[in-house]
This record gives sequence, C-alpha cells and structure tokens, in this order.
Amino acid sequence: MATTAPDPTTAPASPAANATPPSPGSAAGASHRTITWRSPRDRMSLRWHVRPVLVTSVLVLVLAPLFAVAMMTGSMQLSFDEIVGALFGHADGPALRVIEGIRLPRFVGGVVVGAALGVSGAVFQAVSRNPLGSPDIIGFVTGSATGAIVAILVFEAPPRMVAVAAVVAGLVVALLVGLLTIRSGTGAGYRLVLVGIGVAAFLGAVNDLLLTRSQRDEAITAQIWLVGSLNARGWDEVLPSVIAVVVLVPVLVVLRRSLVALDLGDDVARQVGVPLTGVRVAAIAIAVALAAFATATAGPISFVALAAPQLVQRLGRSPGMTIAGSAAMGAVLLVGADLVSQHLPLALSAPVGIVTALLGGVYLLWLLSRGR
Repeated sequence: MATTAPDPTTAPASPAANATPPSPGSAAGASHRTITWRSPRDRMSLRWHVRPVLVTSVLVLVLAPLFAVAMMTGSMQLSFDEIVGALFGHADGPALRVIEGIRLPRFVGGVVVGAALGVSGAVFQAVSRNPLGSPDIIGFVTGSATGAIVAILVFEAPPRMVAVAAVVAGLVVALLVGLLTIRSGTGAGYRLVLVGIGVAAFLGAVNDLLLTRSQRDEAITAQIWLVGSLNARGWDEVLPSVIAVVVLVPVLVVLRRSLVALDLGDDVARQVGVPLTGVRVAAIAIAVALAAFATATAGPISFVALAAPQLVQRLGRSPGMTIAGSAAMGAVLLVGADLVSQHLPLALSAPVGIVTALLGGVYLLWLLSRGR
C-alpha cells in the first residue's frame, strides 16, 4: 500500500499537493485517486491509492465478526462474557481450555496461513505476469506435500519434523523449477508457469505412488495431512508461520515498487533501474518460504494463493500488486472457508482444504472462461 517513491506508471505529485483529485464523474479517476505525504525536506514521500486502502481496511474489519463467530461456535457454545474472560485471563475451567488451546490457535492459524498464501500468490503473479502464477498451481505446495509424505511414510517423523520436511522440500522444488526455467532461456513469465505445472504433475504422481505402496495406517495419516486442515492445530504448529509472516512480509513491502515495475514488463523495470535478477530471486525465495511455512502448518490449501490477489485487485481496481490487501483477502478467505467447513448443513463438515478446492475450482473455471 505504501511506497517510498511514486509508482513508475504514475506521474509525480506536486510537492505542495497532499492529494490528487480525480476528474468529476470519472470511474477511472475514482479508482486511481491517491493521497501523498512528503517529509518536510522532501527526503521521503509516501503515496496511497485510496480505493485499495479502503478495500484492505474493510477486509481487516471483516475479520472481527469472523473472530467472534469462531470463538463462540463449536461443540461447546460459549457466551460473549466467557470469551472475553478467557482472552483476558479472567476465566478458568473448560472455557479457558477451549479458547486458548483450540479455537484461538485455530483462528490465528487461519489468519497467518491465509495471509502467507495471499502474499505468496501476489508475488508469483507479479513476477510471472500470469494470473495462473500461484504456488499451488506451479508445484511448490505439491513439493512441500512430497516432503511431508516422505517424512510420515518413510521416517515416521513426529509432527514438528513433518513441518520441517515440508518447508525444506518446498524450497528444494522451487530451486529445481528455477534452474529448469533459467535453462530454458528465461527467468519468468509463462515458461515459469509451464515448468511449474509439469513439476507439480510429476510430484503429484510421486505422492500417489508413495501412498499406494505404504501401509494402511501410515497412508491414512498422510492422506489426512494432504487434505489440508486447521483441525487440531496448536500453538506449536501455528507459531512458525506467524514468525515467517512477521519477518518476511515487511521485506516484500520494501521490494514492492520493484515488483510493480516487474509486473509492467522487463523493459519498464530496466528503465527505472530495477535489478531484474536480484529482485526476482529475492521475491521468489520469500514467496516460496511463505507458501512452505503455510503448508507446513495447515497442509496443502488450494486456490487461496490464486484467488486472493486477483479478488483484491478487482475490488480495489489497483494499478499494481497490493501486499497488505492480498494478505487481508487471503486471511478472510481461509478463515471464512474454515467456518463454512465446520458448519456445513446435514452434518457434512469437511476439512477446509476441501472447501477451498471446491470454491476455488469454480473461480478458476470462471477465470479461464473470461480469459483469452
């Protein structure tokens, strides 16, 4: 949302102006209205596009009622007073155990995993300049799943080591895809997506082979993990993703201006002095790490990384990628899908990964039907 210098596609604002008003009655002007702040000696300037800021703010506010519903509903119904008492340490007994041990880490896990996937998808779509650029589409999430399956089936690893294996495998697959893409003569674009889809198909077959050759009990454990779920996720599983989001997302905020320039093409990026290779490598490494930590926490979650950046751009009519908006949209999508998964009618409750796959499949079909 905020940049330390104007976007390369936007004319510089006058030093005396604090806002750029749109032309009357212009929808395009309304979507690109900006607010600019400059330091007293013009050493630093910050520019916000108004509509994306409003959309992001609304999404953050939407998390409040979702939080209330997540805390109050479940197998044990809790009142508002019991929730407040548990959150502030004024309660004890079953209410405190349910809130602090089950519902609060599940909600926080949904927020950070959704935010990590949303930001990761925004980076991949900016770098590849392709709406299908998403870690779950181009194989990085599948690679993390392969690492987790090997840890479960081959080494019978505990949950913490399964998470480590998922992160390491995701990074290794990202390196493999990057090397194959560079060998093909380019560092980004459609070839990145095509190579990633091929690697994802291969790893998906490897995962299926491992499951069919394993013992029944081990295969069931791996299959449950592969569905993608926030069930039984405690603070030990959630905290690594919290740390990853807190540490890595601010780095992407610093790189945002360069990523916006990349989204406009290599020629534009070179004209404004963006080091193409360095920015791509750094951005992809951070995006892969975010997706890997998210997968280690909740298992493979489909389509959140694909849909969140595009939805927030459509709502905000943003001229470029929005990191905070993508994070907020990803959090809302995953937390909302998790609540839907718990309260489906006719006792059809399902893991959140199934719900996001169903909804995301419909969105992908709609996206492809509108694309060229």
